[in-house]
Amino acid sequence: MRTISLWKTHKHDLSDTELLKKIEVMPSEERLRAEDRLHVLLHKEKHTFASRFELFLMLLGPGILVMVADNDAGGVITYAQTGSIFGIGFFIPFMILMLPVAYFVQEMTVRLGAVTHRGHAEMIWKRYGRFWGSFSLGDLVIANFLTFITEFIGITVGLSIFGVPPVISAIVFVALVISIQLFLRYYSWERVSLLIASFNLIFIPLLLYLPSPNWSLVSSSFINWRINGGVGSLFIYVILANLGTTIAPWMLFFQQSSVVDKGLTKSDIRRGQIDTFIGSVIMVTVAICIIILTGMTVYGSDTGGTIGVTRILQIFASKVGVFPMELFAVGLVEAGFIAAIAISASTSWAVSEAFGWKGSINLPVRDRKSLKFYIPSFTALISAAAITLIPGAPLGYLNLTVQVIATIFMPAAMLFLLMLLNDKEIMGDHVNKKWQNAVGFGIIAFLIVMNAFYGISVALPAVFNHLISLL
Repeated sequence: MRTISLWKTHKHDLSDTELLKKIEVMPSEERLRAEDRLHVLLHKEKHTFASRFELFLMLLGPGILVMVADNDAGGVITYAQTGSIFGIGFFIPFMILMLPVAYFVQEMTVRLGAVTHRGHAEMIWKRYGRFWGSFSLGDLVIANFLTFITEFIGITVGLSIFGVPPVISAIVFVALVISIQLFLRYYSWERVSLLIASFNLIFIPLLLYLPSPNWSLVSSSFINWRINGGVGSLFIYVILANLGTTIAPWMLFFQQSSVVDKGLTKSDIRRGQIDTFIGSVIMVTVAICIIILTGMTVYGSDTGGTIGVTRILQIFASKVGVFPMELFAVGLVEAGFIAAIAISASTSWAVSEAFGWKGSINLPVRDRKSLKFYIPSFTALISAAAITLIPGAPLGYLNLTVQVIATIFMPAAMLFLLMLLNDKEIMGDHVNKKWQNAVGFGIIAFLIVMNAFYGISVALPAVFNHLISLL
């Protein structure tokens, strides 16, 4: 058997018979995870450049996946709407600032998962009790369900460019996501997901199709931070939407549980941090490219009173051609697809951890208990796909609203994360440093202030205008 052959290449004091007995009593998901860890240990014992590089590639995954999936269909649409409404200016340097923010938040989940070997929902539930565990889980499930809707908005709109009816798009991609979750064990699931995620980079070469690009305008945006149209409720709304698509509650649950399912340990934290940083760079690079693409083509055009992605794609095609618009649509579909996979896993992990169900992507589909693990996410997935098929639904407005809701939920999620990272009993030497706490609480404060500003701009516009005049 494969596990025994791996152990034979590693130092141990057990006979084959003793080893086989120990392996036979291991749960299937633990046995598969043990095989992955054995591969890692064997590569760590080798000191050649090739083995070290292979080890680096082997440990990549959770950080890149969570960040690329963060550039989901809702994110792509939000960035496209941002460039279409505000053009080239404030939001490009703003997204640069989001890189360290996104990395800082997600890096904490790497340490928490590698040290505790427990998922985020399980840690909150066991550490702070049923009430706060239910509160945190409720936030996540609601936010994930709404985000699922934005993924299918992107998938159906993107494929409609190629003449695929929305019903067919929804059915096919629901089936694909379910199949990937059910029939692949963690390592294969992660590699397939990374392959799908690589198509997120399609937005970078699309810049080559821009007619007479004004790069001086892009560079000048870092100097003057111009806000086209001025500061108003729409600006605050779009700021919140961009925040919501950069840091979201599902990302915390996904990456920590992914680190656990992958089997990373304390010795892997540094590589997990590198993985997360690479993902952060990819995420911000793609986001800026999308803002530039629409800021240089759609901004200032007659949108017919709508900022929906369909209208944006139409204007984009009229400026740069049909083929680049089709590539944009492919990127939109990919973004929805990879995010649906990640968010589905996030939901399954969180619910199973909270209720103590047996749950892992390493569980074989023949294990009847594994079906309970997937039921919550598959139910949300199918329901969200159905909602996007409702005729006349305000999909453009719904997309921005979902991102804003994620921003509203994020302070509570961040607070739980910081509390866990400051718990010496569970984190030991890996607790947060003082500067990390200062940055973390600074992010929470900024989110709360921006949410308050938006609430005032909607409920008390006169007061909001007065506050803006004082700034």
